Amino acid sequence: MEDPTAATARVKNMPRTPVLTQTGAERAIAVGVRVKGKAGLWSLGESLTELSQLARTAGADVVGQVYQSLERMTPCYVGKGKLAELKALVHQNGCNVVIFDDELTPTQQRNLEDALQVKVIDRTALILDIFSRHARTREGKLQVELAQHEYLLPRLAGQWSHLERLGGGIGTRGPGETQIETDRRLIRDRLRTLRRQLEDVRTQRALYRQRRREVGIPVASLVGYTNAGKSTLFNTLSRASVTVEDKLFSTLDPVTRRIRLPGGSPLLITDTVGFIQKLPSTLVAAFRATLEDLDEADMLLHVIDITHPKAPEQAETVNTTLKELGLTHKQQLLVLNKLDLIAGQDGDTDTLQHRPTSDQRYPWVAISAARGWHLDLLAAKIQELLA
Repeated sequence: MEDPTAATARVKNMPRTPVLTQTGAERAIAVGVRVKGKAGLWSLGESLTELSQLARTAGADVVGQVYQSLERMTPCYVGKGKLAELKALVHQNGCNVVIFDDELTPTQQRNLEDALQVKVIDRTALILDIFSRHARTREGKLQVELAQHEYLLPRLAGQWSHLERLGGGIGTRGPGETQIETDRRLIRDRLRTLRRQLEDVRTQRALYRQRRREVGIPVASLVGYTNAGKSTLFNTLSRASVTVEDKLFSTLDPVTRRIRLPGGSPLLITDTVGFIQKLPSTLVAAFRATLEDLDEADMLLHVIDITHPKAPEQAETVNTTLKELGLTHKQQLLVLNKLDLIAGQDGDTDTLQHRPTSDQRYPWVAISAARGWHLDLLAAKIQELLA
């Protein structure tokens, strides 16, 4: 029997139309649509700026942005006029990939590939690619692969539509249908295997959490928008060596370390994956084993990049995700990070004129994880809240 992983890779990488390969970074155009009447926390331009940053994290060179407001979503995501404009822009700039800011339906993706004759990916596929690059542990790789397979399964039919061009008649219909069903079966078999392996991971994590509860050491989990500085804070507090980069999702696999609070009492601190707007539901489901660690935490340290122009919206996005995960009951401490970029040389917080979030329920501490400013205040506040 054909190896499921090899078959999945073969199907996933098969273009529906011939695409010339290039060396070096891919040249991309970012495309977004705002449907009228569906207001969000982010403007269309801000969302596309973030999409472009995601694309650069994945190694692409974004050479342009296209956006449009529509009354309703179309079979080609954008309107006919905008699609013609996009096709011309792709040709003029020598682009080989177009990235869309929302998750495309299989039909939309097929229509766009036929019209543009280049590789088409959506926000979900882009985030999955970044996660795949950054997964290091076996658990992380299993979770990413599960999300990739769940994303791919409903899109298989379009991967084999090139067989329709063979024409009608005897001997042309069967092979296409057989291959689709074969690949679907292989992917479903692989999904069952991945879910079974991840269930073992969940069991192991549950046993580990049970031992922690028996020891009685409190746990604080770092949460926040991606690139807010969680890993820098984690390394500073625990003297660990978690990867720190000025990129989105540079940390994927959760790490736990023991630190000491001012009174000498121990605390376990966990660094977790960052959140982002329009986080794909397939990723949330696949990372259930990891996100369950948040449910066991005694406190959530919500790290916020106070210098980011969209800090309130980022904080609200994180809180919305926590609500979807059923974690709004958790004690939360807002950690306003990167104070060194707006404060004086001594870390004076007088320049902090307002809170970075409209949510007034949570206490906060302003720090600089990179400079080590006010970490004593942070530790004291953690101890106070835990007590």
